[in-house]
Amino acid sequence: MRLHALAAFACALASTFAAAAPFVPAGDTEVVERLPSRLLLPAERAAQRALRTRRTAQPANLPLAVSAARAALQRARRSGDPRELGEAQAALAPWWPLPDPPPAARLLRAMVLQGQHRFDVALRDLDTLVAAPDIPMDVRAQAALTRTTVLQVTGRWAEAGAACDQLPRLAAALVPHARVCRAELASLRGDPVAVATQLAAVARDTADDATRRWVNLVRAELAERTGDPSAGTLYRAALGPDPDVYTQAALADWLLAHNRAADVATLLAGREDADALLLRLTIAWRRSGDPRANTAARTLAERFRAAQVREDTRHHREQARFELDVRGDAPAALPLAVANWAVQKEPADALLLVRAAEAAGQPAAAAPVWRFVSATGYRDVRLDAARRQP
Repeated sequence: MRLHALAAFACALASTFAAAAPFVPAGDTEVVERLPSRLLLPAERAAQRALRTRRTAQPANLPLAVSAARAALQRARRSGDPRELGEAQAALAPWWPLPDPPPAARLLRAMVLQGQHRFDVALRDLDTLVAAPDIPMDVRAQAALTRTTVLQVTGRWAEAGAACDQLPRLAAALVPHARVCRAELASLRGDPVAVATQLAAVARDTADDATRRWVNLVRAELAERTGDPSAGTLYRAALGPDPDVYTQAALADWLLAHNRAADVATLLAGREDADALLLRLTIAWRRSGDPRANTAARTLAERFRAAQVREDTRHHREQARFELDVRGDAPAALPLAVANWAVQKEPADALLLVRAAEAAGQPAAAAPVWRFVSATGYRDVRLDAARRQP
């Protein structure tokens, strides 16, 4: 999803014990299950454990909890592992249920809720933070940035535009972010050539490497929506040395759209830990006739089933794509794509619903997308091509 930071997809225990007798461990030290390990360097893992130990000893220490939650969110951004969202929430447990928690805790709560796709609840916290002039400026600025993203992801573009305009008034450091924010919204419905020129200038003028990669990601997505072949190069420029799941998945989707399954397998080698990336690998393997596709498909099916048991709905986009592009079951994919569109309205969500509706022989099911396109002026050559299909 376009929560550039938090692409949190379903990851679960296998549900093979449903018919077996309950297992009762003999003691607290007995290992019940070994979860897939997070992709952490040894130093990172040691730091995480040390921080967790300190937090356990001092559960009411707010600065310590904030550090732990921030670290977990950063790991979630990089790995797509939803367990990290749970770890962030656990760190914030003393303040999580409060109606008026400290600003730092409220911001991190909103970011966890955002990652869980609980957008309306997240916005309540973000609205409160942005409207409060007496809180630390760094918290208020981050809340404002996060709020623009949530509004855009949920299709509330007019409100997102107003939020973009507010950024420079909060802090001078947010001027570049405001430029990109406004340009991105304009690129979805305005003059793509002018916007591409603006974004290229921002990328040239940006000294911070992480910000430049973000700008290049926005440029890549614009290029893809306009059919510009430079999209692939821009996606690779956005990857950086430690790419997050969202950017890797976006590049993989571009490669798949250009029938470059072998390049997807190379790009995502060793990233089967992230469901979103395993999905792209499975599609690539299936297209190239790689026997690993069958095992990967079974793994994904188990994870999606486990997510349903947990009533975890964050996976609807990925599960719809799984049913459509891996299993070839368009009737199963369509209701998932419809449910996904009800929650988030990114370009990928629009394209997925249109594809699923057409494949299922129910083009009228994509009417919400076409109404959205008409109401917002959204422009995308991929949707144009889909609409021209007989």
